[in-house]
Amino acid sequence: MPRSLPRHPVARPLIGTRIRERRLSLGRRQTEVARRAEISAAYLNLIEHNRRPVGEELLSRLAEALEIDATELASDREEALIGALREAAARAAEQPGAPVELDQIAEFAARFPGWASALAGTTRRADALERRLVALSDRMTRDPYLLATLHEVQSAVTALRSTASILAETPEIEPEWRDRFHANLDTDSQRLSRTAQSLVAYLDSFEDEAVPMSPQEEVEAWIAAGQPEPGEAAELVSDAARVIAQELLAAQARDRAALPDAALAAVVDEAGEAACDPALVAARLGRPLDLVLRRLGMLRPGPWAQAGLIVCDGSGAPLFRQAAPGFELPRPGEGCALWPLFEALAQPQLPVARLIETTNGNRFAAWAVAERLLPMGFDGPALSRAQMLVRPAASRDPRPALGVGPACRICPRPACAARHEPSILGPV
Repeated sequence: MPRSLPRHPVARPLIGTRIRERRLSLGRRQTEVARRAEISAAYLNLIEHNRRPVGEELLSRLAEALEIDATELASDREEALIGALREAAARAAEQPGAPVELDQIAEFAARFPGWASALAGTTRRADALERRLVALSDRMTRDPYLLATLHEVQSAVTALRSTASILAETPEIEPEWRDRFHANLDTDSQRLSRTAQSLVAYLDSFEDEAVPMSPQEEVEAWIAAGQPEPGEAAELVSDAARVIAQELLAAQARDRAALPDAALAAVVDEAGEAACDPALVAARLGRPLDLVLRRLGMLRPGPWAQAGLIVCDGSGAPLFRQAAPGFELPRPGEGCALWPLFEALAQPQLPVARLIETTNGNRFAAWAVAERLLPMGFDGPALSRAQMLVRPAASRDPRPALGVGPACRICPRPACAARHEPSILGPV
């Protein structure tokens, strides 16, 4: 029997096309499949042309009639392809020429899957190269080691030039001073040689994608690896990264003590559809919403299996980042000003819930809240902390979507009220 699917209509763009392809591969007529699925042939025809949504029960009946697992019909492998085509279309819209037929993307992908895959692959490669360019540009301008090394090279060259000028412009110089200047030339030339060799080796490391560029990036690689023991984690190269990781584990332990895994999982299991609303979960538990958001993002129980979590301090600096599938994160320290995370940061204690859409067309439900902390007591300043929980949005979500991006420099949206610098991806 087909496996059960989520309790809402499946609105994937090419599900009708897959149903039609399966029916034709079996050599069956629409009337026969429709009779077995207990629907009319006319309604099946609309489904096959992607003009009607398919609910869980109907999808199960169609899968049984077509002798295939329902999850195969509901597979979202084409959805990623269509998302890439939408991104390519968004870039093409910024260039002169005929407009792209957005309403025919699904048909194009269905009729010419090879060409569609080639175009999507080219777009992904171009995107990867552009993002690599951004990363290298940032590293060249912000990397403290690189800046210090270049300063050392400049200092050594200046010292060599100064000493050489004295020797060249002073023909009559005492032997003792000449020996000192020669010794200085030897010392400075050796210093320049060592620094230059180190600089070349460091620049060569730019080709290695695995080389971390900051302690925060090391920590994010450690989080992606499942947060192994910091002392033994290969992802944590620097001492600063290991300190950050230890502090994160301590904070997570405090949250876990305040809201144990078993208690959270039990409420999510019992709440049914209400478990999809963090505020209702917090009310059932009698716990603060900010704590519930963080715990749902860490434990990921039930409907939160694909959730992502971002936590930042009052300056917007990231404290924890774990992306939801399809929600691309920029480099640490960057982000979109339209993220609900920053909206919540501007209005502490007031929760924010929005439907957001990324530049590649993926939609996410987002919940955010910020709280005030008084670690130094009433006599000290109040510190802020915000957290945002995101997960793929249900297809039935009727709310208007707020367009967001990863960061201004790599956001292809041609017009945005929150933009603070030009994009390198095209004219803005």
